[in-house]
Amino acid sequence: MIRSAHQDSFPRDNLPPKELWPELIFTLPELHYPERLNCADAFIDFHLRNGSGDRLAVLGPDGLRWSYRDLASAVNRVAHVLVHKMGLVPGNRVLLRAANTPMMVACYLAVLKAGGVAVASMPLLRAKELGFMIAKAQIRHALCDLRLADEIAKLPGDLRPAHLLHFQSPSAPSELEALMADASEDFTACDTAQDDVCLIAFTSGTTGVPKGTMHFHRDMLAICDTFSAHVLRPNIEDLFLCSAPLAFTFGLGGAVLFPFRICAAALVMERTSPADLLTAIATHRPTILFTAPTTYRFILGRPDSADLSSLRACVSAGESLPRPTWDAWRAATGLKLIDGIGGTEMLHIFISAGGDDIRPGATGRAVPGFQAKIVDENGADVPCGTLGRLAVRGPTGCRYLADPRQANFVQNGWNMTGDTFTQDEDGYFWYGARSDDMIVSSGYNIAGPEVEEALLQHQAVLECGVVGAPDEERGQIIKAYVVLRPGFEASDALTQTLQAHVRAVVAPYKYPRAIAFVSALPRTETGKVQRFILRQMAAAIST
Repeated sequence: MIRSAHQDSFPRDNLPPKELWPELIFTLPELHYPERLNCADAFIDFHLRNGSGDRLAVLGPDGLRWSYRDLASAVNRVAHVLVHKMGLVPGNRVLLRAANTPMMVACYLAVLKAGGVAVASMPLLRAKELGFMIAKAQIRHALCDLRLADEIAKLPGDLRPAHLLHFQSPSAPSELEALMADASEDFTACDTAQDDVCLIAFTSGTTGVPKGTMHFHRDMLAICDTFSAHVLRPNIEDLFLCSAPLAFTFGLGGAVLFPFRICAAALVMERTSPADLLTAIATHRPTILFTAPTTYRFILGRPDSADLSSLRACVSAGESLPRPTWDAWRAATGLKLIDGIGGTEMLHIFISAGGDDIRPGATGRAVPGFQAKIVDENGADVPCGTLGRLAVRGPTGCRYLADPRQANFVQNGWNMTGDTFTQDEDGYFWYGARSDDMIVSSGYNIAGPEVEEALLQHQAVLECGVVGAPDEERGQIIKAYVVLRPGFEASDALTQTLQAHVRAVVAPYKYPRAIAFVSALPRTETGKVQRFILRQMAAAIST
């Protein structure tokens, strides 16, 4: 590793042993970064040095407009406050707590520029969850939106960050803004190494206890120079809009890193419900949209209120993209949804396809700069068309913060994503399920998402989650939790209709033998269905 700039050695001290790291590969020339690298300098100051300081960087829904020079001023002032008022030294972790606002963007980049390590939290997290993150990452500094201060205040004294400033007051300037007013607009980026940790991103907890994933300064550029540059292919005139929180690395890339890498602009929105997105698209005319399949389905259900004519590229991630959703979006807009699979461990998307390379129904091919393959339970390669575990490697990779689960995720130098796929002879990957979503019923291996896709083709189904429920005779049976569209009512007759529909669409043994109608599915704040909760519900009913 390169000489670190960190005075606080906690980040490097708590990286996994080097022998448990995945093999990192840098196959593209643009992935060979200088040894001394501060990614905030690359995202902001580089554009100022190139004479682009007056270009739009951040657009707020309330009419706020920050040029790159304005953004640099805000970032530098926050960095001064962090270092000179809060006592931050390089390597210190900083909890960031806010929705997607321009100030949150400035705070995030300021932490990186000052040599700190950003630990962003989802706005809806409660004190218990925040306390876990704070204890795990040993956080003593925090910048918090005043409107989200209550949960930090509930923390016991030994967990509450010793150095805490609030911002974004609805009325008078808060502590951070007041200190920023007296701070210099100039700040020299910390002389960090390309492999200094700058981000600890916690997984969303879809499978249980969250894990802290550690990423370097070079990783922040690598996801821009792979997926964004080679699949999304944005240009300097694009306006990005992303619904995901910045604490979710899908959101960090789509809302901040990808536009700032090329001196494009970001529409930064605090409220990002599907209805809010529709209004923002019609009003501010973004050209690139990042959101989840559920949002695309919501928009499709309101064709009369959706002016989507400004969009030229749409990215779907966070969950598998059902083929019916892809087909409906193409029919309604003429746009081919860019599907992708990524992960907090890998920072962003590593399998995808764009434009004419898109094959409907397939997730895509390995993003340039990454390699992917399908292996069996023993790690051996399997033939094309064989369902198996997805293994991937590239310029980014899993490094858990002091977590024994590192040995499960990284095997033989490959990141084992926990997903099952098949790969065809053209190199396209076709999604099966999360490995823990595979249902074994009477000896058959059944992918829950395949059954979900079949159900979603029925007009009564708004969304659904399919899991295995314990069964004495078959080991497991397929159980579907279904949210109905308005105008449909739960009944035994509808259950039978849906079962018959699935039998007609996929192999009959894959139909759900049990269907429960629910008002909503359990989801993480990032929108992912918490199937482990559905499995717990199914198991509780069976006992």
